[in-house]
Amino acid sequence: MLHILNHPLGAHLLARLRDRTTPPAAFRALSYQVSLLLAVEATRGLATRDQVVETPLETITARVLARPLVIVPILRAGLGMVQPFTDLFPDISVGHVGLERDHATALPRSYYQKLPPLAGAHVLVVDPMLATGGSAVQALDVLRAAGATELSLVCIVSSPEGVRAVEAAHPAVPIFTAALDRELNEKKYILPGLGDFGDRLYGT
Repeated sequence: MLHILNHPLGAHLLARLRDRTTPPAAFRALSYQVSLLLAVEATRGLATRDQVVETPLETITARVLARPLVIVPILRAGLGMVQPFTDLFPDISVGHVGLERDHATALPRSYYQKLPPLAGAHVLVVDPMLATGGSAVQALDVLRAAGATELSLVCIVSSPEGVRAVEAAHPAVPIFTAALDRELNEKKYILPGLGDFGDRLYGT
């Protein structure tokens, strides 16, 4: 269920994101661009249905999305991935799940949750860094409990440990990522990674 972005532009953007000298303004622009590529990949298999459309010349049967879309960023870093999805899909609903990593234990702590109706929707969970997988698994658990049945996870950089954790807890959830990195270090940061995504995104 792992889908790794295979596109030369994606590789180029990711290299610039990894560069420690990239300033926050450029980092935000690059995040938008790579997230846009991921948004296209992650929605390639969406279900469609027939709809009759009147063109200026005749009537045709066209294909339109069959289900509503919901995007749920894991706060705060996930917010940096939302705009490409709302630009591509203006009718998409946006929920929020707030999870914060305890730097001593590396375990996620929940502090906020606000969700639109999820029944019958395709739900895209976005979080730039899939490290231990703890936050992603907890967010997916929350969304399942809230009624989501069709879920995808979209990340920019992933670790093998995080992918295994998500696959063990939610084997039916596809993971879309721009890169599968080598491993986690002793502090549970992704190597080679790109540092703390939220700090770099917001200049904190």
